[in-house]
Amino acid sequence: MLTAAPDIDVLVRFGRALADPVRCRILLALRETPAHPADLADRLGVSRTRLSNHLACLRDCGLVVAVPVGRRTRYELADARLGHALDDLRTAVVAVETDRTCPAAATEGCC
Repeated sequence: MLTAAPDIDVLVRFGRALADPVRCRILLALRETPAHPADLADRLGVSRTRLSNHLACLRDCGLVVAVPVGRRTRYELADARLGHALDDLRTAVVAVETDRTCPAAATEGCC
């Protein structure tokens, strides 16, 4: 049974999911259209094992859902509004110093 997460939990889950470039690429691909894992792996140029691990993280974060289609599973964004949120984030202006990175980036794991 799916339930709605509280506001802060949604932001934390979204942030953790976006902390990895492969997961960002998966979300952007799914923003365009739902896809099967094998197709996503080929499209993104990652191994199926690696893609599977990232899809599991995105499922755990509540951002994607697995939809059975016959004997296969298709993935899609859990809510169409996530696609709009991704678009907003991609076009947001972020003030960063070019010689600095986020210190938490190397230590944070997935969901």
